[in-house]
Amino acid sequence: MASHKFVLLLPVLVLFTITTGYVMASPPAVKAAYWPSWRSQTFPPSAIDTTLFTHILYAFLLPSNVTFKLEVSESTASLLKNFTSTLHQKNPPVKTLVSIGGGSSEPKLFARMASNKGSRSIFIDSAMEVARTHGFDGLDLDWEFPKNPKEMVDLGQLFEEWRVAIRKEAKSTHRSPLLLTAAVYFSVDFQWDDTYRKYPAASITKSLDWVNAMCFDYRGSWDTSATGAHAALYDPNSNISTSYGLTSWVGAGVPRNMVVMGLPLYGRTWHLKDPKVNGIGAPATAVGPGDDGVLIFSQVEKFNKENSATVVYDAKTVSTYSYAGTSWIGYDDSRSTTVKLEFAQTLGLRGYFFWALSYDSEWEISKQASRAWVIG
Repeated sequence: MASHKFVLLLPVLVLFTITTGYVMASPPAVKAAYWPSWRSQTFPPSAIDTTLFTHILYAFLLPSNVTFKLEVSESTASLLKNFTSTLHQKNPPVKTLVSIGGGSSEPKLFARMASNKGSRSIFIDSAMEVARTHGFDGLDLDWEFPKNPKEMVDLGQLFEEWRVAIRKEAKSTHRSPLLLTAAVYFSVDFQWDDTYRKYPAASITKSLDWVNAMCFDYRGSWDTSATGAHAALYDPNSNISTSYGLTSWVGAGVPRNMVVMGLPLYGRTWHLKDPKVNGIGAPATAVGPGDDGVLIFSQVEKFNKENSATVVYDAKTVSTYSYAGTSWIGYDDSRSTTVKLEFAQTLGLRGYFFWALSYDSEWEISKQASRAWVIG
């Protein structure tokens, strides 16, 4: 997961599925969250409240830039084993996936790996071996992001070959197949640096269990000219919004029950130019409090309390913001999260995921989300 500069997307035709005569059983809901392994000392797996989730993803492992095999040191191996054993022994237990990549990883590494059948095979075999050795239930790829149409084609090939390998391994070992998911851009297609690219919807539908659509970071430190709702459900002025992105995935032919909506447990901050002009889109001059203009949700609540901040729920975007003096924070709280979950359920999606565990220290949003998701 990472911060990215967003641009207007090309229109996507929205297709609607018409059901006739029978009802197919829906797969179980996904209530997932990524666990940042670098916070293991302050937030170990034992601290996770598994009553609120169905799947927890370990973030992250990386492949070697030479061999394309996953690099697992002795200390990392110990952390992986503790992660899976702890979460499988919890009451209730949850499914565990290991996520490969992340926002700080090098996208060129994944592009090189995916460009050749031989290197794809090495990567796939290594990932599956690591998952089985350390007791994971599945694998997740977080490649941010394929940069052109060819890399999107290569990504599709990777997914298809990965699924074949998973089926073959499960058959030969008589074990349940590993889950296979991917963290993807909030929209199925997008244009950066004058290059249009679109995810391989057909390969995804054929190969993955679901996609985790990263519905956040629409605004951030890369544009300090104005405040913004960085995870807006709706945007009256553009198609950079969660509603547009999720609908684009469905419109591209990915089944609704294969799409999982991403939710942020953090806010993005700005320094207001004029404290008296303080709505969404207000002129700003720099990032506000936090590391590069980011505050996790528990820090947002602390800031609001300590500074007697004004808190505003914005129904147009379905987001929350607060301000005190020249400091401005855009984020999601329990109210905006609930409305988003209602939207996702109406759309027929599979579930939701959070980035990231430990950011909601009192489980306020996580508890509300689990209560609000009533289907599946």
